[in-house]
This record gives sequence, structure tokens and C-alpha cells, in this order.
Amino acid sequence: MHNTFLSWSDSVKEFEHYLKVERGFSENTLLAYLSDIQKYSKFFEHDERKLTPQKLTTLHIREFLYQLGEIGLSEKTQARILAAIRLFHKYLYTEDYTQNDPSADIESPKIQRTLPDILSVQEIQEILDAMPLENAQDIRNRAILETLYSCGLRVSELTNLTTDQLFLEIEYIKVKGKGNKERLVPVGQWAIEWIERYIKEVRNKQKIKPEAQNIVFLNRNGNKLTRVMVFYIIKECVKQANIQKNISPHTLRHSFATHLVENGADLRVVQDILGHASITTTEIYTHVDTSFLHQEYKKYHPRTAK
Repeated sequence: MHNTFLSWSDSVKEFEHYLKVERGFSENTLLAYLSDIQKYSKFFEHDERKLTPQKLTTLHIREFLYQLGEIGLSEKTQARILAAIRLFHKYLYTEDYTQNDPSADIESPKIQRTLPDILSVQEIQEILDAMPLENAQDIRNRAILETLYSCGLRVSELTNLTTDQLFLEIEYIKVKGKGNKERLVPVGQWAIEWIERYIKEVRNKQKIKPEAQNIVFLNRNGNKLTRVMVFYIIKECVKQANIQKNISPHTLRHSFATHLVENGADLRVVQDILGHASITTTEIYTHVDTSFLHQEYKKYHPRTAK
């Protein structure tokens, strides 16, 4: 065991360096983990017992998790925070700062997986049909929507998409997902046509900022789109189609996955396209459309009708 005594602030700094350099976490994931660990550290720093990371036991962690439940945090949020705590203690143990890992035996809270909002194929068509095509931004927005739905991208994957990741002639794009993991994603003809039109009619005529030279989707100032801007674009498109649902860019990703599964796509294939590390994350899409499940049941079960 290290002779070095680690305060909470030193522990968090070391952990941050580990996540950034050794694990290669993206900025968003890094911030989420650090936010959770800072909640954890403050809980014990402000405790009169003055417990340091090296003094914590399994009972102390359970005490912290109990408080999360008491203040009304959902099981999903508790599970996310526990994941950060586990990685934190695993790091301290692996690096020999502690003699054991007090989080190893703690089970995650049971999560009731909520079904994501989705759009039907008809609703997506209505949104696309309602989109104006009067100026450069309209053409860009249509290309964005077609790409999100065609490829099931996360919004960060879309905003970070570069021109050298486009292989439209073979109907693929290369996507950099969580942890900078790369994957090849098929892209449909509709999306290809709109991406090519956007590049030819809009992007190629823009004055592009040096830092955004390779970025595909740009704002009117020639810079990279923000995540917030993509959210705003989607909201406006849904509003124009008069669809009364709370829709975000992630809704298009959920809809993409659901429509693939509904039409018989193999779950492992959908997992690869979405960039899910675990098949259990993808399995939620088998539970989304109960009417579809009922139709399939009636169609294939031998004892559904007399």
C-alpha cells in the first residue's frame, strides 16, 4: 500500500487524470463522473467523523446511498452514481492507495427501465414533409434530420462528424462514439442525397473557421454546431409538423432502433450500429411497441384464435 496519504481533493484529481488519460473518457462522460464523485466526497468531507477515502468501508458507502434514496433520487440516478463510486474505489485499490475495495460487494439498485419516447414512421415522414426548404439553413437542417434518423447517431456524434468520416460512395460513415471507440454505420440513400446536397449547395459556399475545417455540419458563421443548437433545430421541426410529443435528437435515435427491431433486425446488429457496449442496453427496444408485440404474437402463436 502507498505511504502517500490522499485527501479527498487529491483523490478526485488523481481519479480525473485516470479517467481522462488512461480511460480516454469523453468530456461529457468525464464531467458526469466527476460531478458524482464530488457529491460523494463532499458528503464525507462535511461529516464530523472526517472520513478520508482510505478509511471508508462498505457500511459508509451504503450510508451514502441510503441518503440518496432519502432525498428522492431515482434508482437510475442512484445506479449511475454508484457506477462512478465503484470505478473510483477500484482505481484507488488498483493503484495501491487502499488495502481493499469497499464498493465491490454493493449491488446496484433495481432499475425499472422506462420506455423511451419514439416517433412512428408516419410521424417522421410528417416532420420531414413539414420542413421548409427556403434557405441554406433549411437544407442543412433537412440533412441533419435525415442523418440522425438514418444512422441512429448520438447528438455529439453528429456535431463532431468530420468530412473524412464520410464514405458515402459505399454507403457508410465512420462514427467516433463514447470513449473514442470507432464504428462503421450504414447510411441510407435519402440521407446520402441530402448530405451531398448540403455539402454542394451550402457548406462549399461558406467561409469556414480554421478550427472547423473538417466538421460536416456548420452554423451560419462557419463553426461547429453546438448540441443545444441541434436540440433547437429538432424542436422547431417537430413544432412545424404539429406533433405533440416531447422530442429531442435522442428520440430519433430511439425511433431508428425501434423501427429496425420492429422490422426484424437482429439485436446484435442494432447493438453494433448504435455503439452500445452491452446488449442489455439495446434490449429495451424489444419492449417499446406493445401493439407491435401483440400483432406478432397473434401472427405467430398457434393458439391465439379458435
